[in-house]
Amino acid sequence: MTEHVHRKLSFGEKAGYSLGDAATNFFFQTMLMFQNGFYTDAFGLSSAAAFWLFLLVRLWDAFFDPVVGIAADRTNTRWGKFRPWILWTALPFGLVFWLTFTTPAFGASAKIIYAWATYVVLMMLYSANNTPYSALTGVMTEDVNERTSISAYRFFSAMAATLIVQGLTLPLVAKFGHGDSAKGWSVTIGIYACICVVFYLIAFFSVRERIRPDPKQKTSVRGDIADVFKCPPWVVMFLLTLCIFITLAWRGSSMYYYFTYYVDHSKLIDFLNAVGLGGAVAGQASWWKTVLGWFGLIVSPDGSNAGGVGFGFFNMTGTALTIVGVLCAKPLSTRFGKKTVFLAGMGAATVVTALIYVVPQESVTLLFWLSLAWPACWGPTIPLLWAMIADVADYSEWKTGRRATGFVYAGIVFALKAGLMGGALTNGVLGAYGYVANVAQTERALHGIRLSATVFAAIPFALGVVCLALYPISKELNLRIADELAERRKKFAAENPTAAT
Repeated sequence: MTEHVHRKLSFGEKAGYSLGDAATNFFFQTMLMFQNGFYTDAFGLSSAAAFWLFLLVRLWDAFFDPVVGIAADRTNTRWGKFRPWILWTALPFGLVFWLTFTTPAFGASAKIIYAWATYVVLMMLYSANNTPYSALTGVMTEDVNERTSISAYRFFSAMAATLIVQGLTLPLVAKFGHGDSAKGWSVTIGIYACICVVFYLIAFFSVRERIRPDPKQKTSVRGDIADVFKCPPWVVMFLLTLCIFITLAWRGSSMYYYFTYYVDHSKLIDFLNAVGLGGAVAGQASWWKTVLGWFGLIVSPDGSNAGGVGFGFFNMTGTALTIVGVLCAKPLSTRFGKKTVFLAGMGAATVVTALIYVVPQESVTLLFWLSLAWPACWGPTIPLLWAMIADVADYSEWKTGRRATGFVYAGIVFALKAGLMGGALTNGVLGAYGYVANVAQTERALHGIRLSATVFAAIPFALGVVCLALYPISKELNLRIADELAERRKKFAAENPTAAT
């Protein structure tokens, strides 16, 4: 009987690596949840202008990811292939992130040019950083269960950042802006950008690359492309990632409008009062209300920030539950297999996404419980996507004898980027239903917001479930591949001792 491969990593390496994804999610969650709202309600773009910005830039930029993957696979430094990219991009990424959410005092045409320029550069830097960062999961260890553990650490930190971003962003914008939302966005994102730079540097210094390709393997761009398109698990993961991120971007960006315009704010204030978030901060005896007030998480006396506080509270409680789900990912997948856990969680999340459509405007409590059901279903699946992609890189090497980890991940990040056009679909739907920024919406526009956040957003998830059902790497095959590749690496390490790590 074959003894399965084990290479345990230290807590420090896993935790340090995970901070890179925390940094990414300070940006990614801001983009996913708020960039639509920022561009239409603060920066001043029309829904149509935002639609074309998101659609064209995200589709164009997605093609940059394979270029980064090819370059990363061919990078050779004393730090490895993928680590140096994190170091090189940390500071530029933080700077452009802040610039993207800063509104210049330009005319309308110049502002559009500014939005396009900063967004294009930001997404290219995101590719240059996140594609190599993600690929590190596949080269830190060959142990398939330890990879799930790495992903669990990674997404625990990601969810902690998500909790902060989804919960505090709108309250902080209101707090720092003092009625000027553009100023509030610039200050808030400036803080997030500084955190990103520090966390990326910690990630760079924390990790090590251990899995190297066979030094005798011959690589070519054409060969890398042919390998992935002939790899059934990669094709499935590409389509699955595309479907997942269309839904996440579509649903995430739509929920901002859902809370701002659809939810009954008087009932929302009643709900927030019931959970202890109502009333002015001044004169309150409880220290925790004072602390929450520092972050803008207490409803003001006039109720003007109720939408942001409610959105933040719903997101924070949901993210806290998501973190619990992330922590359950490894034990569940170890027992049942990654595919089974992923199918169950994604299928249930699809149903809950669509079900929110039936919630009336005034039923805030029902909306709250469904908002908790969604992360309870989705949370355990989050680390599995990236752990499964590392397994796909192994599968491709097992079949072809060639390893191109960066390119395998680049193709998936390409799908992720293309999936972010879900944000453009939000603008398309809102425009079609007559949305106008910063005014009371018509019944037709409210119906469009409601559909966009629920039924329409659930459709790509449902297609993703179908894709996932076709994923061919079972738990047993996964272990077999790991064992056989480990034997191959022992052989070429013995033959090439200077290449061993």
